[in-house]
Amino acid sequence: MRVLLIKTSSMGDVIHTLPALTDAKAAIPDLQVDWVVEEAFADLARRHPAVHQVFPCALRRWRKHPFKARRSGEWGDFKSALQATDYDAVIDAQGLIKSAFITRLARGPKFGLDKHSAREGLSARVLDHPQAVIKGQHAIHRVRQLFAQSLGYTLPTHAPDAGLPRSHVPAPLSQPANLVFCHGTTWATKHYPEGFWHQLVRLACAEGHRVFLPWGNDEEKARAERLAAEFATAEVLPKMGLADLTDKLLSWDAFVAVDTGLAHLAAAAGLPGVALYGPTDPQLTGVLGLSAKSLAADFPCAPCVQERCTYRGELGKGVSPPCFSTLKPHFVWQRLRELCI
Repeated sequence: MRVLLIKTSSMGDVIHTLPALTDAKAAIPDLQVDWVVEEAFADLARRHPAVHQVFPCALRRWRKHPFKARRSGEWGDFKSALQATDYDAVIDAQGLIKSAFITRLARGPKFGLDKHSAREGLSARVLDHPQAVIKGQHAIHRVRQLFAQSLGYTLPTHAPDAGLPRSHVPAPLSQPANLVFCHGTTWATKHYPEGFWHQLVRLACAEGHRVFLPWGNDEEKARAERLAAEFATAEVLPKMGLADLTDKLLSWDAFVAVDTGLAHLAAAAGLPGVALYGPTDPQLTGVLGLSAKSLAADFPCAPCVQERCTYRGELGKGVSPPCFSTLKPHFVWQRLRELCI
């Protein structure tokens, strides 16, 4: 069975799609999936055993420079590759106008989210078989349900499995282990306080573990250097691409992260770990994995889903953002230890 999957970005969205591929491959052993994905995430898509071929696209760049994309032949080559196969099913797992534009070009019966289920309802107009998938569920559950309905198998009830091949068995924290602390994120409100990170690094190093600190920009690199400065077993990673970082995650033992794409990647790589949620809602976008858990702030206005904190009360005074005052380092460390037995 040949299926074309349209799920281009972001990193979190791509990772949230992997468990649906695992389900589908188990239900349909001869399944072969071709995947249209943004070029930055092509390596990640190729790692899943159900994926036969990846079609890297550059929609953001092509939309910005459409004439250049045509003159260079990039767009023509992409379109020709996409239309070279008659698929048994084409699944738009994104539900956006941009994904509908690509879905329309493909050959085969087209499945996807109906106008009430998609983020952009107009995307359903190109579908032959629009599917009703309840909103308000976690993104992983929604994609798993969409695949099951589209391909005609019973939705599994087991925990989501991203299917990334992993030979290393994570070590328990009762012995020296390699941990990754993913401290970088976008919104100011999603940042776990640096002083709390410092305490977590201290707790980990004091128990004989090694802590690795990735970074993606100069600000994150400076913070990583400050966190590692006092500890011989804390290491700031060199700048690395997504493929190299994924390889590292598949060989480490546990993680702590804020609400960031790397948290989902760590969970998908099979690491036990915890992700810390203050202003955002883990019910919708929390980490899900065989041994990964989301810890949500227990605060009156959480989750506010705001990029700027507007809380002016006395709770959590001295902590910024104050909602993280309910996720103190010792509590976080204890939850991690419970997962890594």
